[in-house]
Amino acid sequence: MILNHNPMPDRKASSRTPWTWVPTVYFAQGLPYVIVTVVSAILYKNLGLSNTQATFYTSWLYLPWVIKPLWSPLVEKLRTRRWWIWAMQFFGGAGMAGLALTIPTTHFLQLTLALFWLMAFSSATHDIAADGFYILANTEHDQAFFSGVRNVSFNLAKITAQGLMVALAGLLKEQTGEFASAWAITLALAAGVFLSLATYHRFILPRPAGDIPGGTGPADRLLDNFPDAFVDFFRKPGIVTLLCFLLLYRFGEAQLVKMATLFLIDARNKGGLGLDNQQLSLAYGTAGVIALICGGLAGGFVVSRRGLKFWLWPMALAIHLPDAVFVWLANAQPRNLFAISAAVAVEQFGYGFGFAAYMLYMIYIARGKHQTAHYAICTGFMALGMMLPGMWSGWLADTIGYQHFFLWVLLATIPGFAVTALIPLDAEFGKNKG
Repeated sequence: MILNHNPMPDRKASSRTPWTWVPTVYFAQGLPYVIVTVVSAILYKNLGLSNTQATFYTSWLYLPWVIKPLWSPLVEKLRTRRWWIWAMQFFGGAGMAGLALTIPTTHFLQLTLALFWLMAFSSATHDIAADGFYILANTEHDQAFFSGVRNVSFNLAKITAQGLMVALAGLLKEQTGEFASAWAITLALAAGVFLSLATYHRFILPRPAGDIPGGTGPADRLLDNFPDAFVDFFRKPGIVTLLCFLLLYRFGEAQLVKMATLFLIDARNKGGLGLDNQQLSLAYGTAGVIALICGGLAGGFVVSRRGLKFWLWPMALAIHLPDAVFVWLANAQPRNLFAISAAVAVEQFGYGFGFAAYMLYMIYIARGKHQTAHYAICTGFMALGMMLPGMWSGWLADTIGYQHFFLWVLLATIPGFAVTALIPLDAEFGKNKG
C-alpha cells in the first residue's frame, strides 16, 4: 500500500531503472539497523558483558527510531533526499570503521556505545530520506512493483548481519583466539562494503526533479504542517486505546527478542544452549530470518483475501503462543542444532505472521488528512514499545534465570491479547478490492 500521494517523478530527470538502486539502497538501510539493534547485543555478550548490561545499553539504541519523526521535517528541508542517502551511508561506514578501531581498546564499552549511537542516528536519518526518495524517484506503478524488492533487500541485510557477520566473527575468533580482534576484523570488512555502497550511490542514484530542499510540493506542505499533524494525531478517537495497542501488542515479544540470541549463546551451566557464533548464525540469523520472511508474506497474503478483522485474532495468537518454544528450549536444553533451529523457526514464523497485523493496523490508525505524518508517529511508538521492555529483560533473566524468564514472557503476552480485544477495526480493512 502506498502511504501518500506525490506527483509523478520527472522520468527524464530520473531515467535509471529502479533495479540499479532500489535493492542496494534498502540493503544499505537494513544493514546498520540490524547491526545496531541486534548484532550489538551479540557483540557485547561475546566481549564478556552480562545480559543485564548488554540488553540495557543496546535497548537505548532504539531511541533515534522513536524520535525520528521529530526531525524528519528538518532533514527534508536542509538538503536533498539524495544527498542524505549517500551522506548517511558514508557516515554509517565510518561508524563501522570506528567500531573496528575501538573494540580492542581499554575503554571499548564507552567508545563503541558512542559510535553505535551515532550509527543509530545516521541510520534513522537514512530511513527518512530513503523512503521519501523512493516515492519521488518512482512512478506509482514502480512504487507498488518494487515494494516487495524493498522488503527482500532489507531482509537480506538481516541475513548478512545476523548470519554472515556473526558467523565470520566466530570463525575469526577460532583463528585469533579472542573475540575483540575477531569483531574488529568483521566490522572493518563491513565498513569496506558499506563505504563501497555509499560511493556507488553517490554516482548511481537518479536525480528526480522534485528532490529539492525546501520545496513547495505536497510532501513539503505536509512537512510544514507537521506540528498540526502531531497535535491531530493525539486527538484521534480512542487514542489511549490505540497507543496501548502500539506499546503493548509486542510486550512479551519485545523482551524475548532481546534475550533470544543471548540465551542461545550463553553457557549451558548458566541455563543457555551454548551455541557458538556459527551455530547461532544458522539457527537464528538464517533459519529464523527465512521463517520470519515467510511468516510476513503469509500474513500479507491472507489479509488481502479476508481482511484484517477476520485474521486479527489468529495473528495475535501466532505472535504470542510460539514464545512457548523457548520455555521448552530452556528446560530441555537440547543439543541438536536442527531441533534448536526448528524451534526458533516456529517462533519467528509466528512472529512474522502476527507482526503483519501490527504493521497493517498502523496504516489503519494513520488514515486521514495527515496519513504520512501519522504513520511516522506510529513507527516512533512502535520503536518505543521495543525499547522500554528490552531495557529490563536482561536484568530480569539474570535475576530469575532463563526457565522462569521465558515463563514470564508468556505471561507478558496477556496485555497484547487485552489490547487486541479493545481496538476498533472496520471489517473491510485490508481486503483486496480488485
